[in-house]
Amino acid sequence: MGDRLDFKYNSVNEGDELKGGHGIPKVSMIPLIFLIFYEVSGGPFGIEDSVKAAGPLLAIVGFLVFALIWSIPEALITAEMGTMFPENGGYVVWVSSALGPFWGFQQGWAKWLSGVIDNALYPVLFLDYVKSSVPALGGGLPRTLAVLVLTVALTYMNYRGLTIVGWVAVFLGVFSLLPFFVMGVIAIPRIEPSRWLEMDLGSVNWGLYLNTLFWNLNYWDSISTLAGEVENPKRTLPRALSYALVLVVGGYLYPLITCTAAIPVVREQWSDGYFSDIARILGGIWLHSWIQGAAALSNMGNFLTEMSSDSYQLLGMAERGMLPEFFARRSRYGTPLIGILFSAFGVILLSWMSFQEIIAAENYLYCFGMILEFIAFIKLRMTHPNASRPYKIPLGTVGAVLMIIPPALLIVVVMALASFKVMAVSIMAMIVGFVLQPCLVYVEKQRWLRFSISADLPDLPDSQEAAEDDTVPLVF
Repeated sequence: MGDRLDFKYNSVNEGDELKGGHGIPKVSMIPLIFLIFYEVSGGPFGIEDSVKAAGPLLAIVGFLVFALIWSIPEALITAEMGTMFPENGGYVVWVSSALGPFWGFQQGWAKWLSGVIDNALYPVLFLDYVKSSVPALGGGLPRTLAVLVLTVALTYMNYRGLTIVGWVAVFLGVFSLLPFFVMGVIAIPRIEPSRWLEMDLGSVNWGLYLNTLFWNLNYWDSISTLAGEVENPKRTLPRALSYALVLVVGGYLYPLITCTAAIPVVREQWSDGYFSDIARILGGIWLHSWIQGAAALSNMGNFLTEMSSDSYQLLGMAERGMLPEFFARRSRYGTPLIGILFSAFGVILLSWMSFQEIIAAENYLYCFGMILEFIAFIKLRMTHPNASRPYKIPLGTVGAVLMIIPPALLIVVVMALASFKVMAVSIMAMIVGFVLQPCLVYVEKQRWLRFSISADLPDLPDSQEAAEDDTVPLVF
């Protein structure tokens, strides 16, 4: 990585171009909003455990507070760094620029593994919703075959192109959120505000509570690995992040506020899928079936967007010379074929893990990656204050440090709450990354595999004067 001063992305992301260098249409604003929505959320499915763990008041307050201290800072950092480095690879490039290629690779390894672990969850959740109608899918060979068929079908959709995935995400997002809007309207006459205040601190399951909030409000940075596929990312990415933030947080709070006040809260009943039971109580079997169908399809949206992020991350790492060149090859649809296949294989390999193990393991690896991101963000602010940032958080270095202190403390808490098994497996996975990177460097030196840096990408910056008229406003 050189020290040139002409750090420009015009060749790979010229603002007026609607197609990339491969002739593939770029992702526009509306599909990008829903890609972010599914990277982070996918709807309120799975937030029921927050009520089970802590009751209505702490569940509602928790989503508000976590959005403030975690989601907003992470989205702001993604907007600044994603427009500073508008290329596939996202946070891997940020960390490489600030801390060097070794730590950049560790960031890529931890985040890719976390994403693949997360993606292994969605075919399983889909079948959990469907098995009430098709009991044979509850276990055994039929369930295993169904996981394989789902994974292959959704992998093929990723292969066909990110534009298709984006518009499918729009359709699934509207379909997933609409029944909750209808249920909230039906619930209004039955709302009793006193139910919102129910709380018993002595019976709070803090581990379940924090993991549920954290799992449902993270992964804002995942969209950065697709920045090279976005139409005019300097302006589109910050705005899409702000709109998606409103959509995600509103999509959580609206059903929580309406449903916890519309019926008596029995905390033990609030587990995955309980919203469909509330729908049956409030609206009947038609609303119950709609929410179950929306929940099943929402998992498909989560899978599609997560695989897109994971596979383009591998492509971006290959374009930066961190992985063998064959990872950078694209299919005739412009998609990263090898990255998709590797991500799909990882999903199948990890689909044996339990729901709670998946959440805990991905959270632990994700936290490790976020620590590196925070360090990179602050270091680049200090060492490259004049580098071009089309969007810049309106805080100085001291303000930026103060902004990341609460999420950094949250990371420490989440990692401390992990079980010994999850901690051991996650640390072993990170050790594999520590060994793998020097091995790849050796493979490159021996010329056993070809590595190269894409000619379309600039060297990572040493310094660059800021373009004042290029700054994009963003309001959270």
